[in-house]
Amino acid sequence: MNYVNKHSIGLAITALLLSSVNASAANTKVASLPLSAERIGLQLQQYQAQGAGPFSADAGQALWLQQSEDRSCASCHTAKVTDPGMHQNTRKPIEAMAPSLTSNRLTDAAKIEKWFNRNCNWTFKRECTPQEKGDVLLWLSLQ
Repeated sequence: MNYVNKHSIGLAITALLLSSVNASAANTKVASLPLSAERIGLQLQQYQAQGAGPFSADAGQALWLQQSEDRSCASCHTAKVTDPGMHQNTRKPIEAMAPSLTSNRLTDAAKIEKWFNRNCNWTFKRECTPQEKGDVLLWLSLQ
C-alpha cells in the first residue's frame, strides 16, 4: 500500500474513532492509543466487512460488564481495566487490560481474535458478533 493510501486510511480511521466516542474524551485519549489508527482501523474494517458498525465505546463497556450466568469479562479482567485481574478458575494473574498501562495489549490482530473467540465462548457460551468485538475493541483502545 503506498503512503497516500496508508495516510488516507489513517485519517479516515481517526475520524471514525472521533465520531464513535465522546469528542472531549476522544481528544484526550486518541493521541495515546497504543495501536496506530491504521491498525485499529484495519481490525474495525474487518468487522465492518462482516456487517458491523458504527462502533460504540459505551456498548463495548456495557458488554464488558454484562453478566452471563456466573461471569462477565470483568469477572477475570476487572471492571476497572487499569487494574490487574485474575482468572476465575485457574487464579492465574492477568495483566491490566488497559493498553495505556500494558504496552503489548491490542497490538496483534491474531491474538485479539484468539482471545475474543476463547473468552466469548467461555463467558457467553457463544462467539461474539463482529459488532460486539468492534465495540469492545474501541472501548479498550481508549483505556
